[in-house]
Amino acid sequence: MTRFGHHLRLGVYVAATAGLGLMIGLILYSGFGGILRALELAGWGLLLLVPLHLAVLVLDARGWWLLLRPRDPDERAGMGFLVWAASVRDGVSNLLPVARVGGDLVGIRLVMLRGIRGTAAAASVLVEISTTAVNQVLFALLGLVLLCYRVDVNPLLLHLIIGVVLALPVGLGLIALLHYGSVFGRLQALLERLLGARSGMVAMLGDARGLDAEIRALYRQVGRVLRCGFWQLAGMVAGSAEIWLALKLLGHPTGWVLPVIFESLAQVLRHAAFLIPAGLGVQEAGFVVLGGMLGLGSDVSLALSLARRLRELAFGIPMILWWRWAEGRRVRSLVGAPAGSGNASE
Repeated sequence: MTRFGHHLRLGVYVAATAGLGLMIGLILYSGFGGILRALELAGWGLLLLVPLHLAVLVLDARGWWLLLRPRDPDERAGMGFLVWAASVRDGVSNLLPVARVGGDLVGIRLVMLRGIRGTAAAASVLVEISTTAVNQVLFALLGLVLLCYRVDVNPLLLHLIIGVVLALPVGLGLIALLHYGSVFGRLQALLERLLGARSGMVAMLGDARGLDAEIRALYRQVGRVLRCGFWQLAGMVAGSAEIWLALKLLGHPTGWVLPVIFESLAQVLRHAAFLIPAGLGVQEAGFVVLGGMLGLGSDVSLALSLARRLRELAFGIPMILWWRWAEGRRVRSLVGAPAGSGNASE
C-alpha cells in the first residue's frame, strides 16, 4: 500500500470513529428510552423499507441501462442484472469504508464481467455520476423550497440555500470537464512524464484516451443522457417514500412534503460527508436539526435515522455477501477451467 493510500485509509477510520461517537452522543443526549419505544412501535414493519428501497434502485438502474445500451445491444447486462449490480453498489457504498467511490468501482467491475468493454462500462458510470451530481442539487433545491414554506427563514436555512446553489455550478462543471476536457488522457500523459510509462499508476488508467472518447460519445447522445437524468431524479423523489413509511410506522404519519425535505437534504449530507462511512453521525445530526425545524422531537428524528440504518443493514449485507459469493464462484470456475470460462451470471 502506498503512503497516500495508508493515510487515506487512516483518515477514513478516524472520521468513522468520530462520526460513531457523535451518533452515540446524540442518542444518549436525546434519551435512548424514547428512541427505543418509537422503534418498538414500528416493529417488524420496518422490514417493508427493504422492498421499497429495491423499487427505488430499479428506477436508478433504468438510467444506467440507458447509458450502457449503445455498447451493449445484446443486453448482456440487462435490466435484471443491472438492478442486482446497482444493489451491490449501493450496499458497498453505504456499508464499507470506501468513501462511496468503491461502490462505483465495483459496479464497473461487475458490468465488465458481463463482457462489456472496460472503457464503455467506466464511461457509463462516470456519466451517471455527473448527472447524479446535478440531480442532487436540483432535488436539494426542491427540498429547500418546501422547507422555506414550512419554517421561518433563519441564518441556518440561508446558509443551506447558499451552499446548495453554489454546488450547482460544480455539477455542471463536472459534466463540461468530462465532455470537453479529455480528463483521463491528460492525466495519463502527466503521470507518464512524472512517473514513467511503466508506472503502476499509469497502467491503472488503462486506455485513458479511449475512456475520454467513450465519455464524449455518450454526452453527444443528449436525449439518452437526459432520460438517464430523469430516471435518476425519479428515483430520488421515490426514495422519499421510505421516509414517509418510516414516519408512519414510528407513529408520526405525515403528508409528502416533510419526507421530500428529509430525503433531499439527507442525500446532500451523506454525499458531503463522503469520507465518513455511511455518514455516521452526520446523518443523525442532520435529522435532529431538520426534525427540530419541522416540529419533530430529537428522539423521533433519531429513531427515523436509525430506521434507515436498519434498512441499510438488512438490504446491504445480503447484497455484499451475494456479491462475494458470486466472485468466489467465478474464481473457482476459472481455476477449474484453465482455458477460460464465461462471465459471471449474477
